[in-house]
Amino acid sequence: MFREKFDVAVIGAGAAGLAAAIGAREEGGSRVLILERDRELGGILPQCIHTGFGLRYFRENLTGPEYVHRFIQRVEDLRIECLLDTMVIKVNPDKSVLATNSSFGPLTIRAKAIVLAMGCRERTRGAIVVPGTRPAGIFTAGTAQRLLDIEGFLPGREIVVLGSGDVGMIVARRFATEGAHVKAVVEKTPYLGGLERNEVQCLRDFNIPLLLEHTVVEIHGKRRVEAVTLAKVDNEGSVVPGSEKRLLCDTLVLSVGLIPENELSEAAGIEIDPRTNGPKVDENMQTSVEGIFACGNVVHVNDLVDSVTEAGEIAGRCGAQYALGRLRPIVDGVEVLPGPGVRYVIPHKISGRKPVKLQLRATEPLLDARVRVGRDLEARRRVVKPPQVVEVMLTGRMLEKLEKGSRITVTVEGRSS
Repeated sequence: MFREKFDVAVIGAGAAGLAAAIGAREEGGSRVLILERDRELGGILPQCIHTGFGLRYFRENLTGPEYVHRFIQRVEDLRIECLLDTMVIKVNPDKSVLATNSSFGPLTIRAKAIVLAMGCRERTRGAIVVPGTRPAGIFTAGTAQRLLDIEGFLPGREIVVLGSGDVGMIVARRFATEGAHVKAVVEKTPYLGGLERNEVQCLRDFNIPLLLEHTVVEIHGKRRVEAVTLAKVDNEGSVVPGSEKRLLCDTLVLSVGLIPENELSEAAGIEIDPRTNGPKVDENMQTSVEGIFACGNVVHVNDLVDSVTEAGEIAGRCGAQYALGRLRPIVDGVEVLPGPGVRYVIPHKISGRKPVKLQLRATEPLLDARVRVGRDLEARRRVVKPPQVVEVMLTGRMLEKLEKGSRITVTVEGRSS
């Protein structure tokens, strides 16, 4: 059995995991290990051949492969150890990791600190319960993207996309550029599920219809999808009787949300936030289990890979500091809670001793929005939307007013858009 000891072990080799490993090494971690279940580094980014990556982090407009290659190159330059094709089975509170791979068989790895960077997975048809038959031709957006961009296979020609998340809109554009007919992107809510720039670049620029306040209520076909029935929904999300219409297609792509991969987190006894389905973390990205850190989409689903990378860097650097005895958990810090108008806020706890960036999502679209942090800080935003993370910096003057062991509530209010 393979047995090794490391300063920091990072689980996952997407943008968050690579950034965490680099941060840990640069912070002084002498032995840093990346564990990745795939056969290559990079996570989902190698199949994201569109541009839009790195606009904030590198101030360049890169494709996914270009973006992640820079981090892979840095991992190689720093000679960070990697175990690929390795499935982590369990993470224990004592920071031991049980895993397996084809070369070594069972693995037991011990680390002074662990960084969880497993990312997220897509909701499937079973998660949203769409009635109908079970024919071929139903794909999640990520699977369709992989078929198009990695396998070089066009999985359909008459396409309906359910959900207006960013990946769904990007995949709709990819089908269009390959000559397929994208009949509609269907969204249940009265607002877009992804970034506005993707609505412009992926839907409007390619004349792809966007149907808001609609959903798929039935799938038709035996061997292959033949059609779907669409219907309008009301403010409560219920189908409006008599609004059903049948739309012929051979492929249904599901872009209906992402779920943080947290089976390992839960098994390790880490406290999970029911609003994000990810671990509760402090400003150092440390979880409720001392010495275990989490970052990226495993904590909450981010809009931008740049944000994922930044969180990974914090987790990796703080993980190395913990391993070297220079950082301890925040015991008497300030709890940060979501209030009216806020779905969730990250981090869940801050020390009050150093500047920190809060990330939050609003519960509804608002104009002339006011983001309030406690009673002393107000940040104004022209518009806030649930699909777009709002960031607020807490700096010296605000932090001076916080009391140890206290709580602050973050709220958002404004005019309905």
